Amino acid sequence: MAGPGQAFLGMLPPSICVFCGANQGTLPAYVSATRDLGRALAREGVRIVYGGAAIGLMGALADAALEAGGGVVGVVPSRFPDGGVHQGLTELHVVPGMHERKALMAKLSQAYVVLPGGLGTIDEMFEALTWAQLGLHRKPLAILDVEGYFAPILEFLQRAYDQRFLLRPVGEVLSVAADVDGILACLRNGSRMGGAPAGAAFGPAAENGRAGS
Repeated sequence: MAGPGQAFLGMLPPSICVFCGANQGTLPAYVSATRDLGRALAREGVRIVYGGAAIGLMGALADAALEAGGGVVGVVPSRFPDGGVHQGLTELHVVPGMHERKALMAKLSQAYVVLPGGLGTIDEMFEALTWAQLGLHRKPLAILDVEGYFAPILEFLQRAYDQRFLLRPVGEVLSVAADVDGILACLRNGSRMGGAPAGAAFGPAAENGRAGS
């Protein structure tokens, strides 16, 4: 499998890990955007790797991709709620726990997309982002910011950079898009699109004399 995200410039990675919630949230737009992403990746021949659930946004993602003829790989911990595992997946991997789950999802993918979700989704996103900041991977990482859901987190990341808790601007390793077409563009252009919305621009690498390293 290819390593750096730049290996896929102009094309989509063959497998993309999608982090999203096991609940649907309060806005219909969350489900609509999730289903749109599932269908779009299936049409592009991209295999989806996700958390394996049949419910919430995870279930909506898998159902939409499978209905469109796409491949969907689920990764679940052995202690998973009864009835929560999707039964129609292309592949299903059962692992001992949550740490192994994230590790296998990363191993099976060449890029990450983050959709709205709760603590599990945010945990997964921040681990991928931390590893990118440390240079442990160069896979594209993109947020589908439906209805501004991630705005508070993007503001926090900007503040962390401004206060010098981050030595590199997050925009070097994280892209943000408001719709599925934008996400596909981010993925085709690698992880350094810098596509954060207005108010969440993470600044140039050397702003105020801070090296982006």
